[in-house]
Amino acid sequence: TLTAVRKMTKRDVMLEKHEMMNLLMFLPIWDGRMPHPAILKPKPLWTGKQLFSLIIPGNLNLIKTHSAHPDDEDDGPYKWISPGDTKVLVEHGELIMGILCKKTLGSASGSLLHIAWMELGHEIAGRFYGNIQTVVNNWLLLEGHSIGIGDTISDKDTYRTIQETIKKAKDEVMQVIHKAHNDELEPTPGNTLRQTFENQVNRILNNARDKTGVSAKTSLTEYNNLKAMVVAGSKGSNINISQVIACVGQQNVEGKRIPFGFRKRTLPHFIKDDYGPESRGFVENSYLAGLTPSEFYFHAMGGREGLIDTAVKTAETGYIQRRLIKAMESVMVNYDGTVRNSVSQVIQLRYGEDGLAGEYVEFQKMPTVKLSYRRFEDKYRFDVTNERYLRHLFNEDVVRELLGSPEAINILEVEWQKLQEDRVALRQVFPKGDTKVVLPCNLERMIWNVQKIFHINKRMQTDLSPIKVVEGVNETLRKCMIVSGEDRISVQANENATLLFHCLVRSTLCTKKVSEEYRLTTEAFNWLMGEIETRFNQAIANPGEMVGALAAQSLGEPATQMTLNTFHFAGVSSKNVTLGVPRLKEIINISKKPKAPSLTVFLLGAAARDAEKAKNVLCRLEHTTLRKVTSNTAIYYDPDPQNTVIEEDQEFVNVYYEMPDFDVSRISPWLLRIELDRKKMTDKKLTMEQISQKINSGFGDDLNCIFNDDNAEKLVLRIRIIVGDDKLADEAEEQV
Repeated sequence: TLTAVRKMTKRDVMLEKHEMMNLLMFLPIWDGRMPHPAILKPKPLWTGKQLFSLIIPGNLNLIKTHSAHPDDEDDGPYKWISPGDTKVLVEHGELIMGILCKKTLGSASGSLLHIAWMELGHEIAGRFYGNIQTVVNNWLLLEGHSIGIGDTISDKDTYRTIQETIKKAKDEVMQVIHKAHNDELEPTPGNTLRQTFENQVNRILNNARDKTGVSAKTSLTEYNNLKAMVVAGSKGSNINISQVIACVGQQNVEGKRIPFGFRKRTLPHFIKDDYGPESRGFVENSYLAGLTPSEFYFHAMGGREGLIDTAVKTAETGYIQRRLIKAMESVMVNYDGTVRNSVSQVIQLRYGEDGLAGEYVEFQKMPTVKLSYRRFEDKYRFDVTNERYLRHLFNEDVVRELLGSPEAINILEVEWQKLQEDRVALRQVFPKGDTKVVLPCNLERMIWNVQKIFHINKRMQTDLSPIKVVEGVNETLRKCMIVSGEDRISVQANENATLLFHCLVRSTLCTKKVSEEYRLTTEAFNWLMGEIETRFNQAIANPGEMVGALAAQSLGEPATQMTLNTFHFAGVSSKNVTLGVPRLKEIINISKKPKAPSLTVFLLGAAARDAEKAKNVLCRLEHTTLRKVTSNTAIYYDPDPQNTVIEEDQEFVNVYYEMPDFDVSRISPWLLRIELDRKKMTDKKLTMEQISQKINSGFGDDLNCIFNDDNAEKLVLRIRIIVGDDKLADEAEEQV
């Protein structure tokens, strides 16, 4: 249906009389009247948009964009002119412009289905979707849509570009390999040389795949059936297009390139120690061209992992969901508005702190937060002293009432004070100015609806007095209550629960906007006030709602969609965090030993600006073990230290044994020799002395630890056990 509806709502789709009549027979809600054809001569023709408008039930208003909508069209003086027909406008249940696709008809918030459900109720919304499918699919029988091998074949130039891109990538990888062989590769911070190498190769190959994909996609015409499905959002994505036409790309197992399964190679078809793209699973052919046997094998390895992953994941997520449900199954909204479990323990005093049910709230923006003070005053302060301005807006009676009453100025001044207070409060709530917040009653759409229902003429004077607006808004907001009660705590709780909603209503329905922008009449305004109150009361969570099970399912459902191990951060060292299902498991089990614990520290003062000083803080905070700074260890039998078996150590050993500060006779002939990694030592800002002190403080007199100079070629720790008195006595007896 999505593919068809995108084709049907294009500008050049015309239907003849017999086609139109035939399709209308599939529409149960058709009223029996044919609309006027869009084209009368030489023969009457109807457009696809006209047909779709007949399917839309009732008064729906929305503005959305098509998936291919360019971003730069949304502002500027010509924002309503959309050359590609990509801006969708439905006004008063009529599709005026735009091509429909998944963005408008999908399950997203603010889609046509969502609005139909909000405005017209579930029955009409359900039938609406059935009608779309019936009519549009029958239209598709006239139009036709099939996909063949021709849709996957591109032109010669594109293939040349793709081949060049892949060749260039392979050459780059060879350069990186040569660099690594010649010791010219610098390891990036926090990574080993091998990791750095892998990251660079991965980056080159992924870029190659993306670039070839882009050139493949741009080469397809508007009439390509594969592209039609991707653009409509019914099936497929850009990756699918690029893999079929351009190149399948790198195959991964556990987030790395294909590992060596034989000795130092992936398959016997390659030479040993080959780190090039082909040997490690880069598939340069497209599905259209077909894979070579070794590519096919690597592709099967990558695909097998996906299958196993899915099987493991269903069990894991299913168990997580079951535990969540069992933990929260009894939690529900009670008749006093609190959220409690089966033994009446209070979980929340109001559901979600604001008492509103999730189905009825929509994302809305707070208009006053971002404005500068001058713009704010310009847009929201009503000037009651300017008579010419008043006569422009209102009819004679209202003007007389305003000019003749001293309290009018007072009332409007109080409103302006309140708007300023709201703005200050909101700026404390949203310090960054991102005011996307979920609230009931989508005011923009409700005002739009009211303008359509009451046929408001925006050029006429209105009979709605600003004083009535202020009083009406205040009265309505008094009725929109979450916590009823006159005591101090109830009043405070209600204020907290309704603060954002009140701010939104007051700023959207301030006198200046109502009279200047929306031009509502008294009748329309009263209807709007009643509608806001009704909608707000509908949005309050009903007692008996099993919010515990709802919450558990809302966590469990997306968890089943997660891939078990998300390896998509190919090798950025700072990003080796646990993700996906394993991380969710850690959180829900509150596991004592998380896999990748991390700490984000915000530095102050000089350290925040100077990398070296920041490094100092890191070194002081980071938990370092001896293993982290060791390059290799060995155990020697070295009975005579004065004449040691390791010649390179002789020099510094002699220094210690010339003036020994320990009993030379009690020392063990076995020697543990630890070589430390100089780079890691300097990274962590450690000295040999510090390490030796730590070892001595940990083991005291049981170990003897000597070390060479910090500037020596190799950093060496020599550790021997000091044999106790009782051991020495035993040995003496044995010798006797």
